[in-house]
Amino acid sequence: MRKIFIIFLILFSYIQASYLEELRWKNGETFLNFLENNSLPLNIYYNLDRRDKELAAEIISGVKYQILRSDDGGIEQVLIPIGEELQLHIKKIDGKYTLTTTPIIYETKDEVLTVDIKSSPYQDIINATKNYLLASEFIQSFKASVNFKRLRKGDRLVIFYTEKLRLGKQFGSPKIVASMVEVRGKKHYVFLYNKNRYYNEKGKEVEGFFLSRPVRFTRISDRFTYKRWHPILKRYRAHLGIDYAAPRGTPVKAAGRGKVIFVGRKGGYGKTVIIRHEGGYKTLYAHLKKYRRGLRRGKYVKKGQVIAYVGSTGMSTGPHLHFGLYRGSRAINPASVVKVTKSVLAGKKRKEFLKYTKQFKQKIELALQNSKKPTKKENFEYIVSLDTKGLNSVPK
Repeated sequence: MRKIFIIFLILFSYIQASYLEELRWKNGETFLNFLENNSLPLNIYYNLDRRDKELAAEIISGVKYQILRSDDGGIEQVLIPIGEELQLHIKKIDGKYTLTTTPIIYETKDEVLTVDIKSSPYQDIINATKNYLLASEFIQSFKASVNFKRLRKGDRLVIFYTEKLRLGKQFGSPKIVASMVEVRGKKHYVFLYNKNRYYNEKGKEVEGFFLSRPVRFTRISDRFTYKRWHPILKRYRAHLGIDYAAPRGTPVKAAGRGKVIFVGRKGGYGKTVIIRHEGGYKTLYAHLKKYRRGLRRGKYVKKGQVIAYVGSTGMSTGPHLHFGLYRGSRAINPASVVKVTKSVLAGKKRKEFLKYTKQFKQKIELALQNSKKPTKKENFEYIVSLDTKGLNSVPK
């Protein structure tokens, strides 16, 4: 455990010399366990409203968090990330502890990567950057439109992407803005456009991951919000999912094929199921009445297979399904992925798209002429494990 002596200024009205501990959230630990283990008042949790108790259940095992201690070892502040945008902030003021939800402060940096393919796109990106998440994001963006087995040595790729930096280190998942890969000399493009969806150069959506609705619902009782300032409460609120109101006992179905990685109670979410899907996606189903008989961790389920039944367990005001979608540690609005068909841009939207992509194509050509590699990420650690099976070989 490393102690860094610093001047810590976050949300303080005064300056106090202290030291900072950076730790990892233990597997299976709840927010209430954390308070108990650190001799902090349990009413920090019990005084939260329903939505904030749900947020406390979003803490990911393995995530790095910080504890600011005074010189005598007492806890002054705690910062616990929830996803990539918000954090729980515990602070001591006049001898009493309070908890607020605050934005995570980070910088963004635009990067360009050009790679001559020698082994495979996945492995060559890692060799150039040590950034496993970037390699995974690249493969996912092209998987539905490019056959990587047809690549050969000498083909090239270019990636324009944005990364987040927190406390001087990469934080969270990179976002690919535009990329190109050659397949036997022929260029294939994808561009991030229209509410964070990937499209090819003709304006056709190429993202290869779609979900079906997990429940027959009567109405949407609460929509996805990431980081919204509440003008009356004077603080940030978030709801990292969609709430589908439905009668108690309504079947809940897997939104996509995958592996069950969690079945049990999860803080304010009550009875919960989490399924891991291809491409680093996860879906969460919460406030359940009961699970399907025989459902357990490690089982594989098909899209549309019944996994549980609507209930009102945990912090819930009535029967509904809370449905969450994640890519790595980043919560995603399920409404952007729950759909039946891929979209195709047409008319005015297509003209605007082609104008947008023309600029990036020019930048890609310049990148090919002036090859540039970003700094490798030394000792970079990831929150999520990545399935790399089948990504490391390319025909020679």
